[in-house]
Order: sequence, then C-alpha cells, then structure tokens
Amino acid sequence: MMTRIWCRPPTPETGRGGDPVGVFTLMSQNPVLAVIVAGEVGFWVVLAVALVVRYALRNRPLSTVLLLSLPLIDVVILVATVLNLRAGATAGLGHGLAAAYLGVTVMFGHSMVRWADQRVAHRFADGPPPWRPPRSGPARVRYEWREWGRFAVAWVIAGVITLVLVAVVGDAARTEALWTAMSRMTVVLVIWLVGWPVWVTVRERARPAR
Repeated sequence: MMTRIWCRPPTPETGRGGDPVGVFTLMSQNPVLAVIVAGEVGFWVVLAVALVVRYALRNRPLSTVLLLSLPLIDVVILVATVLNLRAGATAGLGHGLAAAYLGVTVMFGHSMVRWADQRVAHRFADGPPPWRPPRSGPARVRYEWREWGRFAVAWVIAGVITLVLVAVVGDAARTEALWTAMSRMTVVLVIWLVGWPVWVTVRERARPAR
C-alpha cells in the first residue's frame, strides 16, 4: 500500500512525484526552508555523534568540540536567509521560519543538548536519573514562568532578526511575510502564557495549604 501511495503519478493534491503532503516540493521551491530542515536534521545528527563519541568512545575533548560546533548551524541558516533575500527573493514561509527558528534554538538549544546528554549518560554510562520538572508547588510555578520567559526572549531575538532582514532587503512589499511569521509567533507566546504559567499559578494558589 505504501508503494502505491509513494509511486502514484503527480496530482494537484499530492504534488510533484507523488509527494503526499507536498513537503519535498515545497522545499525544492523554497531553498531557505530546505536549509532549515537540513539544519534541524544536522543538529540532531551532530548531537548524536557527539554523545556517541563522549560515552562510547570516551573521547570527551572531541565530544566537546562537536557540541560547540552546533551554533554554526544557526549561522549557516542566517547567512542562507540573508543571501537569498539579497539575491532578490521575496520573503516567504522559509524566511519567516528562519527568524523564529534561530530565536528558539538560541534559547532552547542548550537545554535540548542537556536533555539528551542526561538520558544517554543515565542509560549507557551509569549516570544519575535525568532531571524532571517539578510536578506541583512553587517550584512548578517557577519552572513554568522560567520556560515561558525563555520563549519570550526567543520572540525578542526573532523580532530583532526580522528587523535586520527587513533592513537588508529595504523593500516592505518583499518582506511582508516576515511580519506574518512574527504575528504567528506572538500568538504562540500568548497561548503559552495563558495555558501554562498563568494557569499553573492560578491552580497552585487555589490548592489548600498543606
């Protein structure tokens, strides 16, 4: 069945080459989006290799070098975005995602590395159990506000990158999609605020004192 799905001829619904969701077609038409996808895949591949080198090969210096190289992926994405816009491209989905992606990875990349490192160390190197967020109480409230605060900083970083891209292009008509991406990121920021830190704070204050 999967063979029939992936090998059927192109249709308006499936896109070129039988791509059922048009992902590969979209990436082929949007080089910046392709760079973002490749960067995300590259992030996890480099992280996996670094952890294998650290815990299987016991080569901590090389592992540290690999981990320190992870921010270079963000640099590549930013450079690709700027070059594409400077070449005359009109900002689209990929360019807007690039700004948001860079903001998020700057603020959450380290925690993702720590998350993976703790689990690999626990599983293969007799490390302590991975840290888990507190379930309730003031510690849970602080955790939720801290995580949302990090996303808020990521939103600011994405906004600054958007302003830089707009200045680089110098054409409001070609950069309108960048502001659309920022508005969607703003919606996520507000939903996160109400659905997690605010809700957890209200819930914890409503608990009977123990």
